[in-house]
Amino acid sequence: MSKVVIIDDEFLARSMVKEYLQKFPQLELAAECGDGFEGIKAIQEHKPDLIFLDIQMPKISGFEMLELIEEPPAVIFATAFDEYAIKAFEAHAVDYLLKPFDQERFDKAVNKFLVQQKGNQTNTQELLNDVQLPNSNSRIVVKNGSKIKIIPVHEVLYLEAADDFVKIFTKDGYYLKNKTMSFFENFLSQDLFVRCHRSYIVNVQEITRIDPYEKDGHVAILKNGTKINVSRNGYGKLKAVLGL
Repeated sequence: MSKVVIIDDEFLARSMVKEYLQKFPQLELAAECGDGFEGIKAIQEHKPDLIFLDIQMPKISGFEMLELIEEPPAVIFATAFDEYAIKAFEAHAVDYLLKPFDQERFDKAVNKFLVQQKGNQTNTQELLNDVQLPNSNSRIVVKNGSKIKIIPVHEVLYLEAADDFVKIFTKDGYYLKNKTMSFFENFLSQDLFVRCHRSYIVNVQEITRIDPYEKDGHVAILKNGTKINVSRNGYGKLKAVLGL
């Protein structure tokens, strides 16, 4: 018996999935949730094998929710936004159901999961490497202990590489995100954030001055006094953005 959790802010959508699930006695509905926060709690409590997940939801999106789970289950996206279909498939989702879908299309998605389950192929973690929602780069969602923190990007002072994580610094301290610097370099607005060094991305609005430092290097001084290393290539990027 495989456990299933439905996460969708639309009651009718959840009801449809529950109805279609009745055809599969080998799947047990463990919980249904109306938003991503409820979804995280349900996944932690029930440890489902499969989730049916909407993408656009209030509070946090489906993709953002998945990022906050250490070992995400297999996922079938169920959403009305077909613009995300290619991203979902590229992200190794089991399948993508475009609302409204019928029993036949639903069965195809579930059977695909059952086949993958036999082969023990769950690639959901790969989804989190580089996928992002269009127009989602105005905030960063992080997990701080048992709490979830939503950081508006304008509050980010700078980012620093930290092994497999990135440290996101704000006036309140820093938060860890299991992403790469390359991800954030593409994710953040290049008019506001510049990768000035292989280990640093800086919010240019926080820079008060740039001083020479050793040979061809420089150091950026932020409003709070923090000093950020600037490589020769990074210095060129900063000058272009700052109009120097």
